Amino acid sequence: MAAPIKIFHNPDCGTSRNTLALIRNTGQEPEIIEYLKNPPTAEVLADMIQQAGLSVHEAIRQNVTPYETLQLAERDLSDAELIALMVQHPLLINRPFVVTERGVKLCRPSELVLDLLTQPQLKAFRKEDGELVINEHGQRVN
Repeated sequence: MAAPIKIFHNPDCGTSRNTLALIRNTGQEPEIIEYLKNPPTAEVLADMIQQAGLSVHEAIRQNVTPYETLQLAERDLSDAELIALMVQHPLLINRPFVVTERGVKLCRPSELVLDLLTQPQLKAFRKEDGELVINEHGQRVN
């Protein structure tokens, strides 16, 4: 049996909703972690960032109020300090992170999740904005 899929999800985010829909499009149901309500621990977050091959700065959302209010651009903080702030203010965590047996990715754009899934049978899929991701033959577009 395949390891469970986890998505660190924000239901108010279109990219996160599209990523979740793409996972479900393969017939799989992930474990959904609404990270704004249940943020990961500092250790889990640091591990996901490292496994995704990102820097901590690449995993921080910079266009949100906590980033500006805390003046993070002007501060010289360590990775550990930044991760602690991300856990304290989960809106700072870029999303969605997806964890599968094939690895961890920050799925922006949402179709990056397809690289993490093992289900070969893909059904036609369009994003919420109408962009075609998988055609009627089950093939990725792009």
